[in-house]
Amino acid sequence: MRARVLAAATAVTLLAAGTPAPAAAPAAVPTTPAPAVTAVCPRLPAPKVSRPPRPTPPATTPEQAAVGGEALAGAGLVTPSGSPAPPAVTATTWLVADLDTGAVLGACGAHVPGTPASTQKLLLAATMLSRLDPAQVAVATRADLDIEPGSSAVGLLVGGRYSVQTLWLGLLLQSGNDAANMLARLGAGSAQAGVAEMNEQARRLGAGQTHAVTPSGLDGPGQFTSAYDLALIARACFADAAFRRYALTERTQIPAQPALKKGGFQIQNENQLVYRYPGALGGKTGFTELARHSYVGAAQRGGRRLVVTLLGAEARPVRGWQQGAQLLDWGFRLPRDASVGRLVEPGEREAEAAQPRPAAAAEPTRTVSPPWRGPAGTALHRVGDGDWRVIVPVAGLLALTVGGVAALLAARRGRARRRQRRRT
Repeated sequence: MRARVLAAATAVTLLAAGTPAPAAAPAAVPTTPAPAVTAVCPRLPAPKVSRPPRPTPPATTPEQAAVGGEALAGAGLVTPSGSPAPPAVTATTWLVADLDTGAVLGACGAHVPGTPASTQKLLLAATMLSRLDPAQVAVATRADLDIEPGSSAVGLLVGGRYSVQTLWLGLLLQSGNDAANMLARLGAGSAQAGVAEMNEQARRLGAGQTHAVTPSGLDGPGQFTSAYDLALIARACFADAAFRRYALTERTQIPAQPALKKGGFQIQNENQLVYRYPGALGGKTGFTELARHSYVGAAQRGGRRLVVTLLGAEARPVRGWQQGAQLLDWGFRLPRDASVGRLVEPGEREAEAAQPRPAAAAEPTRTVSPPWRGPAGTALHRVGDGDWRVIVPVAGLLALTVGGVAALLAARRGRARRRQRRRT
């Protein structure tokens, strides 16, 4: 009997403690999708050259790499399905796009960071062209002529008087670093303030991988761009009628400076595309020992206007502008609806960033039915949870049960003693 009572008490204790809840399943670990397979960029063998150590570019975020389309995120070649193979070039990265529709026709490492060299002057033009009156005449200062010795220059003179139009022609035809400094100063108050305005314009255009340190493109710490960003900047430039006129000018006269007893001289357009490519619209060349050759060129054919951008090229066996011309030829052979991505519109990325992100949808509330335990089991589970509305009655019931069992045992013991006395 005692064994049965102890077993009942043990069962009551275990039920009151409650059944332990099953362990929660571990959260699923998100997996990154496998990267898309891209073709290897066709490359021409180029001679080895000595160059300064390449700076480490800033990390490209997945969001930046996908600007213009997911297909542009890789470092390899991306072309429309079924298109002919593009020409092999020495450029590290390149892109061909439609100036009017913004369609990207093909690219190799569209968002891979590179060093711009003088193609950065296009960002200066996209920033300052609309701010400056081309007829304004300004005086060159010594700070304007503070450029790297041996770098490209128009030949401005301290104290010389030059129209803004002359400065733009000197910038785009002769790649004048002195003209770049002067235009940045005239547009923003100082060359460094002009650089800050250039970076702001890059953000507005959606060129998030572009960071200018100098107005001219002379190398500086942290100065980077990409083939995609250059296409955005070039598109903004070619939308300006004054830029199109300057970029197609073959030669111009730098005026004499009588007060300085210096005569005038002629400069020619260094972009050979202007002279040698039918339908050329112009563009910009660039070179530094660090950046190597960079190039932006545009042309029109059959009612289409295409632009090509390339970075990190070598001049042998094919010069930079010729590599651009070959890629333009390839682009013009593609169907008009060919596309692997697009150039974002000015202000588009800023507008997207300003929009509040929608909150994640709340998980619907699910009512989970408790497992069936029966009346007694449910009552004992609530006791284990500390429900006093059940504990008090159950405690009373247990007390009565234990008291009844004790009384029954005492009565049986009394009867047993009386029987024992009668026998004795």
